[in-house]
Amino acid sequence: MIRPRMARPVKLLLVSTAVVAAAAALSACASFGTESISVPKSQPVLYRGAVLFNQRCAGCHTFSFAATRGSAANVRTAQYNNGPNFDQRCERPVTRVLFAIENGGFSGAIMPQNVVVGQQARDVAMFVATYSGREAPSVPGVTPCKEKALGTIPALTGAGAAAATTQLHKSTGLTKQPVKSAKSTKAKAKVRAKAKARR
Repeated sequence: MIRPRMARPVKLLLVSTAVVAAAAALSACASFGTESISVPKSQPVLYRGAVLFNQRCAGCHTFSFAATRGSAANVRTAQYNNGPNFDQRCERPVTRVLFAIENGGFSGAIMPQNVVVGQQARDVAMFVATYSGREAPSVPGVTPCKEKALGTIPALTGAGAAAATTQLHKSTGLTKQPVKSAKSTKAKAKVRAKAKARR
């Protein structure tokens, strides 16, 4: 059976609707997933922390520096697993963040404990402490996040601790503080005792 020809205005309307729908779909695809981590690669510890945060924490937390959108925008529509928005929430000192990573947040009810461990946990903690709270609203009487002390990460134990500490200080721009070992302290005490004995 041969269909009758479509009227020109109807044909034009259908084609233009299809073009508009295709353009909308393409623009949605182009904007979705194009956000990227905005921490410079020249800061390797912080960059690794941002990548790990993106991989492990994106489902629950919003943090633009790690290109994640997991927090609820509205309290009424929040889900059980929506975590804090770190663009607005300040997390300092770094030991506070490390505590949350190791213990499953501060309540221990939703966030899994040790979502990252070892040096990875330290990288994520340093990243969160360094970049969190940058979009926090100014509140009278509350110290802005950028003015709070960043703190230091506890010393690593075992092989590679000194190398990791040196790398951390180089990549974050923190001033390197000497790590005192038990041997160097004892050696210095012996030198002082010998000097006293000579006097």
